[in-house]
Amino acid sequence: MLALDAVTVRQDDFTLTADLCLEAGTRTAVIGPSGAGKSTLLGAIAGFVPVATGRIMWNAQDMTVHAPSRRPISTLFQDNNLFAHLNVFDNIALGLKPSLRVTAAEREQIDAVMARVGLSGYGARMPAQLSGGQQSRVALARVLLRARPLLVLDEPFAALGPALKAEMLALVADICAQTNATLLMVTHDVGDARAIAEQTVLVADGQASGPFATADLLDNPPPALRDYLG
Repeated sequence: MLALDAVTVRQDDFTLTADLCLEAGTRTAVIGPSGAGKSTLLGAIAGFVPVATGRIMWNAQDMTVHAPSRRPISTLFQDNNLFAHLNVFDNIALGLKPSLRVTAAEREQIDAVMARVGLSGYGARMPAQLSGGQQSRVALARVLLRARPLLVLDEPFAALGPALKAEMLALVADICAQTNATLLMVTHDVGDARAIAEQTVLVADGQASGPFATADLLDNPPPALRDYLG
């Protein structure tokens, strides 16, 4: 279980509070008005944004003071965080060995992950030679290779067209189902939330609240969300 126990995040004159629990293996969308603090919430969970008060717990273990690398989390951002000077294989291998000194067994593991996300034969290509969807697959393969129980997505597919985005969401859902990963995904698209997340956290008016059943929340949104959705 992921638990945010009376968490407060302060950045200049902005304050965000959160006190909620997410069961392991669930898929949760994070939605709310622009600038409400959705990315800040994910940054705090992942360890990139400091917490002023409270605790962030995973399976009853306090990870609030841990650096991002020591948290059981893989994070996927909108820009995919690919290194332009490394080929596809090495970009994925970073998830397993930052030194890139992989053994024969590890090379087989990377090849298997590439096949799983539809990148067999692409190992020698550079990021600039890939389409947007292929770049997203590289980033997903690296996340999959890390095999962390928490997967945090901050609008990684926002720049993709509808058909390709739907394909990537389906791939994420499949990965979560196979690995039992707990998913948190920031999105501005309520269609994405309906497609992949059975529950949703609402970030509005300085507070992260929920989780709520996604369909119920979107069918009967509170005023702050209704104003945002229009």
